[in-house]
Amino acid sequence: MVDRLPARLVLKLTCPDQRGILARLAPLLAEHGCDIREASVYGDPQSAMFFVRMELVSPDRTLRQLEEVVRPLADAMARTWSLHTLGRRMRVLVAVSKAGHCLNDLLHKWQIGTLPIDIVGVVSNHPTLARTVEWHGLPFHHLPITPDTKPAQEQAFRGVIEDSGADLVVLARYMQVLSDTMSAWLGGRCINIHHSFLPSFKGAKPYHQAHARGVKLIGATAHYVTADLDEGPIIEQDVRRVTHATTVDDMIAMGREVEASVLSRAVRWHAEHRVFMTNGRTVVLRS
Repeated sequence: MVDRLPARLVLKLTCPDQRGILARLAPLLAEHGCDIREASVYGDPQSAMFFVRMELVSPDRTLRQLEEVVRPLADAMARTWSLHTLGRRMRVLVAVSKAGHCLNDLLHKWQIGTLPIDIVGVVSNHPTLARTVEWHGLPFHHLPITPDTKPAQEQAFRGVIEDSGADLVVLARYMQVLSDTMSAWLGGRCINIHHSFLPSFKGAKPYHQAHARGVKLIGATAHYVTADLDEGPIIEQDVRRVTHATTVDDMIAMGREVEASVLSRAVRWHAEHRVFMTNGRTVVLRS
């Protein structure tokens, strides 16, 4: 028996901007029994590229059959294209150090079903969050690291990713800089979160530094990891307003909240295949 296509699919397509892209694509999908349930598009005047994300329902064809239907037209028009099943939850491996706010937020939203992911384990360079992870029934991989052991630790980290079958690695306040080799290997499938004070307040105690300078906005940035430290394509950002009366402790608490919410939105949009990378930045086609 041939497995039938799940009800929900996503077609992603990036092509040079031109007339008639949707006029050619939509009739082809309809001819082969596809119902377009959601469509988002963006034509970028700067790069002259066109981005398409469609959610489809097709009860009559398998994923492989639909790929073969779409392939001739997509290959002719598109620079890149892909077809995904939304019924398959993306496998996510989370990496943390000592702070648990982003991890706890991801665990909660995963368990109540508001993120379309399956968390397959947690990697950490500290044992601090082991009991939390194990309480959730997940494997905890303690991989300590020093400058001398960094190559071996990253090799072990890579082994965990491969063994777990993770589609995405999320650095949920993992306070280690990945090597250029590791960053390149994870290209397009590793998301990081950090406060948005960079590059002004680097290093230790950024909220103390920001408070001392009297900042009026604090925030967070979620981005894809690249070899350029904290400069990868940005997926999501958010801010909170503060005043002279906001204490350092208040700022830290607000920062944790915004970091967690920004990261979970970035993970959601990646898992829903809403993010396109182009020329060092992203296009996020949200419903």
